[in-house]
Amino acid sequence: MGKIIGFFAVLFGTCFGLGFIVSKLEKKKGWVEGHKPYGIYEKHIKRPLDFALALLVLILFWPILLIIAIAVRVNMGSPIVFTQQRPGLGGEVFKIKKFRTMTDARDANGKLLPDDQRLTKFGSLMRASSGDEVLELISIVKGDLALVGPRPLLVEYLDKYSEEQMHRHDVRPGLTGYAQTEGRNLCSWEDKFKKDMEYVNNITFLGDWGILLKTVAVVLKREGINSKGSATMEAFTGNGK
Repeated sequence: MGKIIGFFAVLFGTCFGLGFIVSKLEKKKGWVEGHKPYGIYEKHIKRPLDFALALLVLILFWPILLIIAIAVRVNMGSPIVFTQQRPGLGGEVFKIKKFRTMTDARDANGKLLPDDQRLTKFGSLMRASSGDEVLELISIVKGDLALVGPRPLLVEYLDKYSEEQMHRHDVRPGLTGYAQTEGRNLCSWEDKFKKDMEYVNNITFLGDWGILLKTVAVVLKREGINSKGSATMEAFTGNGK
C-alpha cells in the first residue's frame, strides 16, 4: 500500500511540477487585464493544479476514453468527436471537443433536425453521465479551460451579453462551474449569469473543491440534464433571458 501511495504521490508531484512550469511559460495568466485575483490560490496555484489533475486523469484513465470512443463509433458512426468554437478567456475563441451524442439527421431541406430528435439513447446516457465531456480534459492541459469556471457558451451569444455578463469571460471557462451545481440546465439564464459572477469574484481552493464534489453528486443523481421542454438549454436571446 505504501508503494502505491508513493507512486501516486510522485506521479502527481511530477504533473504539478510540469503544470507550474507551463503556467509560467504561458502568455495567458488565467484572467484578463483589470480582473483582480481573489488570492494566492487563483494567482499561483489554480492553473498548475488544474493541469496536474487533468493530466493525471488522462494518464490513468486513457483506456476508458478509448472504450467510450469505440462505443460512440459503434452506436453513431463517424465522426467520433464533436468540435465547436466557444469563447474562452477574454472572449477569445477556441475549439472545444466532446464525444458526439447527436446524429446529423436533417430534414428535406437539409436543415438539422431539433436537438431532441437527433439525440440518441446512447447520447442521452453519455450526457447523463457527463461522459461526453471527458475529452475537455485535453483542453484543460492546453490551457483553454480550467477544472472549475463559468461554462463556455456559444460564440453567437457574445454580442448579446450585457456589460456585466461579459465579465464571465474575465477568467478561464470551466469543465464544470457553480451554476452547473445549482440547477444545471434547469437554471434560468439570469440565475446562471448571476452565479457565474459570484464565482468569478470569489475564486478559492475550498470553493473549487466544493463545486467539484457537488458536480459528482449532481452527475450521479442525473439532475438538471434537460431544461423544461428541451433536450438542452434554451437559446440565450439577450437581456438575461
